[in-house]
Amino acid sequence: MPKDMRRWLGNGGMEVLEAIGARFDDFGVEGDDHAGWVTGVWEPRALACNPHGTVQAGVHAVVLDAAMNFAVNAGLSGRDRTKATIELKTETMRPAAAGAVLAVRGAVVRETRQIAFAEARVESADGKIVSRATGTFLLHRAE
Repeated sequence: MPKDMRRWLGNGGMEVLEAIGARFDDFGVEGDDHAGWVTGVWEPRALACNPHGTVQAGVHAVVLDAAMNFAVNAGLSGRDRTKATIELKTETMRPAAAGAVLAVRGAVVRETRQIAFAEARVESADGKIVSRATGTFLLHRAE
């Protein structure tokens, strides 16, 4: 049975997400393998931007990594959890500015006993991909 992640909605337990304007609003599992997913909203604040008002690529990576971690954890049961991000690949495809309203979605692609593979994306209000990522996560399995 997947865990109840409601207490992690909002900033996901990470103050940095709140500081840059990101929050999670829903989560669940899908398919026979109970793959986790999460959705959220990101309204970048000035703190997330360079001096020209464009969100820095590294800040995109923070949001995308958090979304994938949340998605992995949403599909795990009991005291199982992510332990570390092993690999993270991000692509920033369109600029985002402070005040934009962006949709965030993270989802598990595949999970093994020790590793989970996930993907996440940030989309503009008109559904265009702003940034996306794939990640590999080490799992901690409670015995």
